[in-house]
Amino acid sequence: MSSGDGRMQDSSSVGHLRIAAIVPCHNEEVTVEKVVTDLRASVPEMTVYVYDNNSTDRTAERAEAAGAIVRREERKGKGNVVRRAFADIDADVYVMVDGDDTYEASHLPEMIDLLLSGPYDHVLGVRQDTQATSSYRPGHEAGNRMFNRLTGWLFKDSVTDMLSGYRVFSRRFVKSFPAVSKHFEIETELTVHMMSLRIPNVEVPVGFRDRPEGSESKLSTFKDGFRILGLIASLVRHERPSLFYGLLTLFFALVSLGFGLPVVYEFWQTGLVPRLPTAVLAACSMILAFLMLSVGLVLDGLRRERREQARLHYLSLPPAVTTNAHSVPVRTDLAGTRIETEVPRNGVA
Repeated sequence: MSSGDGRMQDSSSVGHLRIAAIVPCHNEEVTVEKVVTDLRASVPEMTVYVYDNNSTDRTAERAEAAGAIVRREERKGKGNVVRRAFADIDADVYVMVDGDDTYEASHLPEMIDLLLSGPYDHVLGVRQDTQATSSYRPGHEAGNRMFNRLTGWLFKDSVTDMLSGYRVFSRRFVKSFPAVSKHFEIETELTVHMMSLRIPNVEVPVGFRDRPEGSESKLSTFKDGFRILGLIASLVRHERPSLFYGLLTLFFALVSLGFGLPVVYEFWQTGLVPRLPTAVLAACSMILAFLMLSVGLVLDGLRRERREQARLHYLSLPPAVTTNAHSVPVRTDLAGTRIETEVPRNGVA
């Protein structure tokens, strides 16, 4: 396996590593065999785990025939599969890739080498079309850009392709990740976990293509989009309570002022309060505003304590193996051209 700077690594530096690929699958008999074969060819020392998620076709048989270890998760949803796999599998390096044969397995050695030589705890494969026509379904590209910008703004970080299903993780990322998502919003949760703990991260362009003929996508543009929005709102409430409850405080304060100022002005002029229900509504809204402010301050303190504990747990796990401590990662575009880069600030490219 070649290192990130183009030199060959000593085989002993990689041979002792346990590398596991996690491939969630639901009715992927058309593609799973090629995915497993390509993964094993790109990194021969890697163990491929295919998680059959209630498939009604021959996904499990095809995966097993290709040399994968097949396990089953009965609770439907990619998030349930990832949570189960992260809990069950013990490895030094984890690869997560979809079983639909839309990602180029040939990029995997580069991603693993970059994880180790960084060292990083998360390598994100940023999808780049390798076809004349776009491989994105209508609406997915625009939605992806919107979610990238929204998440980056809310959590004060940047990401180019947060919905990518092609990632490489270190052991301490996986074992410190409290997966709670059930479905395709798991990628959003992974991204926010990386942002919240400021985990060293780097992005790599990877080839992305359409599903082969006969293979059908399980994604629903609007249904999954609303799930992702709901998860982002929930994560903002948990990870940035000062922002979430601060907006509620502002809302109730504006409602109170909007209804209350005319009542106060009328009382100032006449000494009477003829619109008593409006005055009560304004007073209650201001009480709610102060209540939301208090809740936000308390939860922000608890969030800080919880994040410190999560960070300490993350740091208690061993880091990714550094194969070349002084090397500067070299990235390539899809044509194989070397792109010289400096080590990114905070470990994020």
